[in-house]
Amino acid sequence: MDQAARGAAALTSKDFSSAVSHYTDAININPQAVDYYIKRSTAYTRISPPDHAAALRDAEISLTLASKRGKRELIIQAQLRRAIALFSLERYGDAKACFDWVKEMNKDDKSLAIWAMKLDSKIKTLGVDHESMKVGVERLPDVQIPPEKPQQGDASPKPVEAIQAPPGTAKVPTKSEEVQTPANKIRHEWYQTAETVVVSLFAKGIPKDKTTIDIQSSSLAISFPLISGADYDFSLDPLHGEIDPATSSTKFMTTKVDVTMKKSIVGDMWPTLESSQPAMTVEDKEAEGGNEEVKRAALATKPTNTAPAYPTSSKSGPKDWDKVAEDLTKRRKKDGKEGEKGDDDGLDDFEGGDPVNGFFKQIYSGADADTRRAMMKSYQESNGTALSTNWAEVGKGKVETQPPDGMEAKPW
Repeated sequence: MDQAARGAAALTSKDFSSAVSHYTDAININPQAVDYYIKRSTAYTRISPPDHAAALRDAEISLTLASKRGKRELIIQAQLRRAIALFSLERYGDAKACFDWVKEMNKDDKSLAIWAMKLDSKIKTLGVDHESMKVGVERLPDVQIPPEKPQQGDASPKPVEAIQAPPGTAKVPTKSEEVQTPANKIRHEWYQTAETVVVSLFAKGIPKDKTTIDIQSSSLAISFPLISGADYDFSLDPLHGEIDPATSSTKFMTTKVDVTMKKSIVGDMWPTLESSQPAMTVEDKEAEGGNEEVKRAALATKPTNTAPAYPTSSKSGPKDWDKVAEDLTKRRKKDGKEGEKGDDDGLDDFEGGDPVNGFFKQIYSGADADTRRAMMKSYQESNGTALSTNWAEVGKGKVETQPPDGMEAKPW
């Protein structure tokens, strides 16, 4: 295995001290290998303590070499490493300029949104007139690049930009047992309540101390380093609705990170997590609710004759219990006399006059012991989503939760 391969393996296993050493040896052999400088710049950023000055030198050398060769992909990578190093050195104006140049060449880079948010936060805190906001960098840095080959007559060529770790710096141990989910396997899911939206990013080995989570009123961004040395960036912008960042929270677990975002508009159920339009604010919602003519027109176009379908164990299929209760109520009114009470009496008196609840109460009160047991067991075990009168079926095992079509059951 050559030195570059050893450096790549060390970078993957988070042994950043060894990665610096191996890539330094590889650069001594091939002083104009652009990728070696980019990878060593990454290692300098990740090492503990980080050496951002060395990371910047390697990034600028790699950018100069890549530009000389006209390698667009390498130019983008080198300029991005340069921007990150400048940001870490608190040269925010220079960092912003470099990020802008990266965006010109690759506007689809998702990591740029994360860094833009970080820069905006610094600008708000320090102000645009702060010394760190000044721009003094050029698109192509003026640095001396190493010769293609070591000079003749040198018995032992000098290392190119070989920067040793500070004395006493402990080598970062390799954890063979540590596992992190590959970037292409990381996924996210979401669910909502009337008050919150919860986004779960499923990935093992997310480093809590190196993860950046930026929650804004209309966006969410998560960024953390991968064991390969690259960064994983996840962003949602814009969200479907407005949230309150101050009352939102995050929770790290071994297999995922949960972000719980508080809705600004309580009770507003989002049809999607993201939107192609700016997030709806409280003011937008109030304006929308004030237009009664539009509201009535929208309601008039919605079908009103579709009855809800309730889960059932009947072999003949689901029943429309609303219609059954309505028929019973009509029959009672038709057959009974004014001021008299019949067998169906009580349907209008139960639960504030709800005929469906009255109907189920009548079934339960007139049922045998097995039927009652079936009704109670099915209703409780299914969390109120199923009701069965067949004890022979219900008694066989647990009755699973059966959410209505289009909805998903979530554990609490």
